[in-house]
Amino acid sequence: MVQKSNIIELNKGKTPPQAIDLEEAVIGAMIIDKDGLNRAIELLTSDVFYKESNKFVFESIVNIFNRNEGVDLLTVSSELKKTSKLELVGGDFYLIELTQKVSSSAHIEYHSRILLQKYIQRKCIKVSSNMIEDSYNEDVDVFELLEKAYKEFGEVTDLITVGKDSNFKENVVAYLNSNKKNNSGIKSCLTLLNKKLNGFQNSDLIVLGGRPGSGKTAYALNEIIECGLRGIPVAFFSLEMSEKQIIGRMLSIISGIDIVKINSFNLTPQEIIELKKCSDLLANLPITIDDTSGISPIELKIKSNKLKREKDIKIIFVDYLQLMKVKNKKINNREQEVAEISNSLKALAKDLDVPVIALAQLSRSVEQRGSSKRPMLSDLRDSGSIEQDADVVMFIYRPEYYKIDEWDDDERSSTIDQAEIEVAKYRHGETGYCRVGCQLKYMRFIDLEHLGQNISGKYFRENPNIIKVELLEIPKVSIKDAFDFPDENDIPF
Repeated sequence: MVQKSNIIELNKGKTPPQAIDLEEAVIGAMIIDKDGLNRAIELLTSDVFYKESNKFVFESIVNIFNRNEGVDLLTVSSELKKTSKLELVGGDFYLIELTQKVSSSAHIEYHSRILLQKYIQRKCIKVSSNMIEDSYNEDVDVFELLEKAYKEFGEVTDLITVGKDSNFKENVVAYLNSNKKNNSGIKSCLTLLNKKLNGFQNSDLIVLGGRPGSGKTAYALNEIIECGLRGIPVAFFSLEMSEKQIIGRMLSIISGIDIVKINSFNLTPQEIIELKKCSDLLANLPITIDDTSGISPIELKIKSNKLKREKDIKIIFVDYLQLMKVKNKKINNREQEVAEISNSLKALAKDLDVPVIALAQLSRSVEQRGSSKRPMLSDLRDSGSIEQDADVVMFIYRPEYYKIDEWDDDERSSTIDQAEIEVAKYRHGETGYCRVGCQLKYMRFIDLEHLGQNISGKYFRENPNIIKVELLEIPKVSIKDAFDFPDENDIPF
């Protein structure tokens, strides 16, 4: 069967990138030299070879090598006979000819990398040709198309680094030097949690779980504001709430004005003045909010990459994980969907080298337990893969939510305006919990010792790290108007 990519190449009148002479030199060196054999097998696969006969010979050499048998002219010839391919490659004469093309394996790694380069070029041509053809399909989902492109070109990128050894000694020194410069991650707004985690670390996926109403979003907004005040660019993907609702909650945190009063705009003249002052502060923080509902992993990746390039974001928040949608039609159950989502969030954290904090809904099993209502790892809803992919799993436990007015410790102290943030999984250290202040009418999570104090002043501290951001007025145009579609049913996405 003729491949589509070959048809396109023939129509253009171009020969795919290749280096037949180097293919023969590499195989010849593999047959005559054991050191050359080891280096080539580490770097190459049979697909790298353009000439079919060379591909067959390479596969035979690999089969012999995998059986821990010696590789020479006789064993390669015998292996090709077993698979009825000796005559196809040109017989024993071709094998002898291969060994006569080289005298040693001195340049085998250099030659192998050239072959790898030619293979990557051919692979790019094939992937691009398939993408062009798929793009002409009227029924194609553009995000599926992008996801396929990211995946296939990602596989091509992986080929570039194949076989490259890292210098362990240099890496140890580099690690120590980087730790000297920055021995902690992005600081939390909560002192005890910051000490426990040493900040939110780059490339970590941090999952924050809780039942509806436990304060997950409020806690995330406190961390987002703290990042902004420290001049750390932050992205917040809100799948549940609109940007206006989020801004209202942020203003409640900064001002200390009841969120109910802000939402109903039942405010005194003095409170209106205070909110104006707080909104001026908030507008100048390096915070980006995206309230697209049902965002897919590939959309999140594309948007995050853009924000990394343009605004150099240092941390990402997602609220919440289970509201993301997977566009992969091959995934047909919710558990696989959530596994795909959590895996993509971890990959995003590694690729951008930033912490990704994903909020997660817990199952109703928390309420069904008779005694303690503290969340457990098994309460993570829909998939155990969340626990597996996450570097840190934290839970919010707020006894007031369950009408519990005393802590279950020896002191039996009051639970009013208090919560526990439990670190249930910590890949880099010990688990444990932090007891903190929680005033949800102001959307605040604060250190316990500051409960009852007026802390609004801390948001207006003089901080040279705060980045002043010029806000641009972007005209609000509906998708329908922008694309001039005759019918609302034709609106894409």
